[in-house]
Amino acid sequence: MRNDYLFTSESVSEGHPDKVSDQISDAVVDLFLSKDPEARVACETLTTTQKVVLAGEIRCKGVYENGAWADGALDEIEATVRNVVKDIGYEQDGFHWKTLDFSNNLHGQSAHIAQGVDASGNKDEGAGDQGIMFGFACDETPDLMPATLDYSHKILERMAADRHSGAAPFLEPDAKSQVTLRFKDGKPVAATAIVVSTQHKPGYDQGEKEAELKAYVKKVVADVMPAGLLSDETVYHINPTGSFEIGGPDGDAGLTGRKIIVDTYGGASPHGGGAFSGKDPTKVDRSAAYVTRYLAKNIVAAGLAKRCTIQVAYAIGVSQPLSLYVDTHGTGSVGDDRLEAAVTEVARKRLGGLTPRGIREGLQLNKPIYRRTAAYGHFGRRPDGDFFPWEKTDLVEDLKAALG
Repeated sequence: MRNDYLFTSESVSEGHPDKVSDQISDAVVDLFLSKDPEARVACETLTTTQKVVLAGEIRCKGVYENGAWADGALDEIEATVRNVVKDIGYEQDGFHWKTLDFSNNLHGQSAHIAQGVDASGNKDEGAGDQGIMFGFACDETPDLMPATLDYSHKILERMAADRHSGAAPFLEPDAKSQVTLRFKDGKPVAATAIVVSTQHKPGYDQGEKEAELKAYVKKVVADVMPAGLLSDETVYHINPTGSFEIGGPDGDAGLTGRKIIVDTYGGASPHGGGAFSGKDPTKVDRSAAYVTRYLAKNIVAAGLAKRCTIQVAYAIGVSQPLSLYVDTHGTGSVGDDRLEAAVTEVARKRLGGLTPRGIREGLQLNKPIYRRTAAYGHFGRRPDGDFFPWEKTDLVEDLKAALG
């Protein structure tokens, strides 16, 4: 692997139209799981000017059974959707939580999919689809995430917090960030470019107000990023197109699952292609990506490698993974083949294996925790001061023991 290079990652805010869609889809997942921990949900969301459209397949006791909705269920789904938009902060003429047009096109899960996925007789629960999933960790930040993505997320999280608190009343919900770092000997040593585009109140694209907005963004960057990375040579592009008053779903349509690189590792790792949001944890697109992050993070946390990528593969309706692959990119202290064996052993002992049931029960994924994942990344985060279960590093001693 190269040691000296430039690398860039981007993030988008909770008000970006694709992220609005992701959060709505995951809020629907949470609603259903709160009613039935074994609910099956595949919820896609489209957002555009004054409109939210849901589509997808579901099954949920007490909500949707035998082709019929329970009393009040449709109203509860609509209220959930509107509350997400309200919480994000959209009260604009082009997109307003109270007045937007809402369309619910969710329907029952295919019986042919259900027969392959559900456990029955001697058959264990199978994977919800075929596919490959990747997990990744590296030692560039305390949370073992790529530094370029970590700082991109944190810039926008801070700006959103200031918008919600009133500390930055000139901000509107839609925003994007991008961080370019120079790496030397594989470590970040300098920020060469920072890009932030943020939706704003009228007038903040010229004169003193524009200067105030740009000064604010630079201060956020300085607060978020290590001082040693920033210098007079760092180039800032803040709202480089000029005005950014029209944004969110009014400025650009949003869809669930279009920000999968933002959601994962910012391009520092491969991606299997499957999105996470809107899917219950029986879908391995989601749960297997979480467990591979869990295992990769513990390998790095144990000091067994500086970088680690893990791939797994599944066939629809089949419980056991087809393959497991570990790559430490030449940074491992033991052979990758030995790590594969250790990961398999530890997953079997601690999770009951890498089957869909083993993953979701071992990581306790059948809980309504998913809306919190749907902005600022699914990995490397501590929402509400605590880790997501796949971010824990409680396998370190198990891995060391498995390696003898």
